[in-house]
Amino acid sequence: MSSTEYTELQRTIGQLRQCVGALRARYGDVPAVRRIANDIDRLDIDAGELVQPAHTPAPRQAEDVVVVPDTPYDPALWQGADDEGVGGYQR
Repeated sequence: MSSTEYTELQRTIGQLRQCVGALRARYGDVPAVRRIANDIDRLDIDAGELVQPAHTPAPRQAEDVVVVPDTPYDPALWQGADDEGVGGYQR
């Protein structure tokens, strides 16, 4: 986005904020006005993200990986537990 486009976008967002101020003066702090104000805040945040360089997450490191073994768990871990949706174990 060029600086001219960003400046125009910021100007337009500012005009929207003024319009919301007029709506708030007329209708008060009703939920619809709060939602519109929230949408304008979101537009401002998104516009700011367009001019910042994209952040790419760092690649995962080998120590971040958790290996889950394929061997069965000890049945004692499930003693007295219920199967979800099935009910309790036969005792």
